[in-house]
Amino acid sequence: MKSFIPFILFLSILVAAYAGSDGIEANVNIKTEIGEQMKKNDLQKATFAGGCFWCMEPPFEKLDGVMEVTSGYTGGMTENPTYEEVSSGKTGHAEAVQILFDPSKISYEELLEVFWRNIDPTDEYGQFVDRGSQYRTAIFYHDEEQKRLAEASKERLARSGRFDRPIITEIFPAAEFYPAENYHQDYYKNYASSYNLYKKNSGRERFLEKKWEDSGEMTIEEKLDRFEKPGDEELKNMLSPLQYRVTQKNGTEIPFRNEYWDNKKEGIYVDVVSGEPLFSSTDKFDSGTGWPSFTRPLEPENIKEKADRSLIPVRTEVRSKHADSHLGHVFSDGPQPTGLRYCINSAALRFIPKQDLEKEGYGKYQSLFDKK
Repeated sequence: MKSFIPFILFLSILVAAYAGSDGIEANVNIKTEIGEQMKKNDLQKATFAGGCFWCMEPPFEKLDGVMEVTSGYTGGMTENPTYEEVSSGKTGHAEAVQILFDPSKISYEELLEVFWRNIDPTDEYGQFVDRGSQYRTAIFYHDEEQKRLAEASKERLARSGRFDRPIITEIFPAAEFYPAENYHQDYYKNYASSYNLYKKNSGRERFLEKKWEDSGEMTIEEKLDRFEKPGDEELKNMLSPLQYRVTQKNGTEIPFRNEYWDNKKEGIYVDVVSGEPLFSSTDKFDSGTGWPSFTRPLEPENIKEKADRSLIPVRTEVRSKHADSHLGHVFSDGPQPTGLRYCINSAALRFIPKQDLEKEGYGKYQSLFDKK
């Protein structure tokens, strides 16, 4: 669950203020304050059922404008159901996520698009490995405008021909939403190993890749959201011996005898394992070291830094975020405006020339070179 920090702090103060009061009165007052806070910030709710709620939190939490994502239960008859009760299929509830979003930053239509891209809307009896009505898909609208947009979005998807079976996802007015137990919130973060094992074997990822990635319509962000680092044997098969030694064993290639040290073509450099964008030719310079050198990352969030104590003095190692590949090191002897030198192994990179950016799914970076 992605927290809206000022909002949570506000609630914490309220809870403390009502600590000595009657519990029911406190709850009523807190709910009133929540409503007033939402109104004040012009925040809106969206509620979607897409099968296992563990898998429905990540796609929404990473979106700019989404303030909070809560896993829970809705659409049934039982009040305050437990996970065990909902899992039995006897409560009428579906596992769902409720999203608090800022419509000035992200629209309800955009949330609908993310929803469709993360489910099988043709499955009447569950989602992927999870079977039963508690795993059905549904859109729960909070006002008439959401209803209109949901129905129009469903109709567009049906007409697109992407699915060879009818779109059976139903659209209902929003009902009481019951947040799931705490251990279900942010499950993909707090129990990453368990979540990744479930996700890998659920069939969801393979289905979504087939329906969206194969069509070339999946963005690089969506690909990275679904990326799982291959096992060691698979990496040995997909990488050259040098690429494997550099990225997996923290190796260093020979200077002046590597693929990109003097590459002057325009384009971007991505991780050889995951494809995550790392550097741009617009920030590349000749450092005289014999390795590709850059003044800054293309996407800073895709870069991790850690202390490397293998030599004296201690250096700062640079690794990719998603693939955890060893890339090289960063030094503070670079040119302005950053004063940094990212000294990177060619073997850790794949170069995508500017003319291939759109075709390879990196069209968002085309503007870097159109301006020149």
